[in-house]
Amino acid sequence: MGFLKEFKAFALKGNVMDMAVGVIIGGAFGKIVTSLVNDILMPPIGMLMGNVDFKELKVNLASLKDAAVSAVSEGATPSEPVYWNYGAFIQQIVDFTILALCVFLLVKLMNKLSDLKKKEEEAPAPAPEPAPAPEPEPSKEELLLAEIRDLLKEKK
Repeated sequence: MGFLKEFKAFALKGNVMDMAVGVIIGGAFGKIVTSLVNDILMPPIGMLMGNVDFKELKVNLASLKDAAVSAVSEGATPSEPVYWNYGAFIQQIVDFTILALCVFLLVKLMNKLSDLKKKEEEAPAPAPEPAPAPEPEPSKEELLLAEIRDLLKEKK
């Protein structure tokens, strides 16, 4: 029973729940970035490059092999096509770059907000007004003059 209690305590900690929410939102954000790259950014780039669809950029490796084999023996049968899809790879690189940039900017913003909060907490509270300074002790001369004054008052 101790294992289940430990697991429950672990699973219900705030950090684990925050991480779960982050993973879910990150997955959804990843889909948005993928759509941005595939549907918004890559078509104009492909158009500028001469109506190229990056999803369709590929090299038929089997035809390269068949060309090499046919050079050696004339009776070779062509093999099934095997494609090297470098266009999809280019799209994934653009997708990753945009996602990494967004995460970087988000972390930078969070750090800036955290720094502002720390500065507010560290700012010293306004100092209270200092208490009035105590009266300085009278000097010996002042004490002597005060005694003389008091004696003169008593004689009158």
